[in-house]
Amino acid sequence: MSLSKLFCKKDPSSAVKRERRKEARPGELLDAALNLFVEKGFAATRAEEVAARAGVSKGTLFLYFQSKEELLKAVVRENISGRFKEWNDEFANFEGSTVDMLTYCMNIWWERVGATKASGITKLMMSEATNFPDIAAFYQQEVIEPGQSLIRRILQRGMDRDEFRKLDLDYAVFAVIAPMIFLMLAKHSSGVCARASVTLDPKKYIASQLEAILYGFSTNPEHTASPKEKK
Repeated sequence: MSLSKLFCKKDPSSAVKRERRKEARPGELLDAALNLFVEKGFAATRAEEVAARAGVSKGTLFLYFQSKEELLKAVVRENISGRFKEWNDEFANFEGSTVDMLTYCMNIWWERVGATKASGITKLMMSEATNFPDIAAFYQQEVIEPGQSLIRRILQRGMDRDEFRKLDLDYAVFAVIAPMIFLMLAKHSSGVCARASVTLDPKKYIASQLEAILYGFSTNPEHTASPKEKK
């Protein structure tokens, strides 16, 4: 074999690497977009910045995502809304008390979302929703409604099993959701949500919130009843 043929001979492994790189691009673009959206906000992030951080051209980005709005929707689906089926199936097969179930729910949400970069999506949506109503509507449908529905199922399970008293589920869901939103906002707000001297330990925080949700602050059992129940 001539030297020219030897040096021009294609390396099979290089073709594999190129193929892997091509397959990896959507995931790399989503990771880059998530990081930039959380760091800079949706409006301030340019498509070419996402492409550059992912190591591809702007044209490549638009091969996979038609617009920046579609890219954000894909980020939300990849990191949050696409996982609701998994979570619903998990809770459908859950064995144990509803207190255990609620405890598991809040802790697993933190581990899988809150403790990750994806937790910044909550703050992002709160700050950008007014200016991008279509994205806000998408987030409402893909994340807010399924999330509240899941919490309602858990609380309804507790009532059906006589583990929880009768609850107004339209409002009770927020007793579970609000503490988790605060924890995620605190993570991305540089100490604005808590005293500078206080470092929130997520596990201790969740345990404290669960105790307040389940047992309240009162030492008198009568005080834990709602006004309707006292009549």
